[in-house]
Amino acid sequence: MDRTAFQDWLDRYLEAWRTNHAEAIGQLFSADATYLWNPYDEPTRGREEIVKGWTEDWEPPETWEARYEALAVDGDVCVAHGRTRYLAGSDSAGREYDNIFVCRFDGEGRCREFTEWFMEPRREAVEAA
Repeated sequence: MDRTAFQDWLDRYLEAWRTNHAEAIGQLFSADATYLWNPYDEPTRGREEIVKGWTEDWEPPETWEARYEALAVDGDVCVAHGRTRYLAGSDSAGREYDNIFVCRFDGEGRCREFTEWFMEPRREAVEAA
């Protein structure tokens, strides 16, 4: 995995989130992948369960904005930073998160371990902006 390939994966990740297309989601992950929506939760295990989790908890693309950027690649381990903002029509409207993704890939460019770290900006920082 190199930086360009990882950025391509991140772009496909966003497109899969936008479309909620099960095949596009599934192509991102290995059959035995683990996905941690939060580093302190139990992981979702296996491609089928990851796809199920995504498709059951989908929000229409007009209710959010997001972008992710590859930060680091070290062999099969990649780190990305991004920002997600929820818009009107979302259950999370008005919330914004900074995200760090830590991903480990297999030899075919599919993610086999995904952990998302996220946090909301401090209220003082939002008010100052």
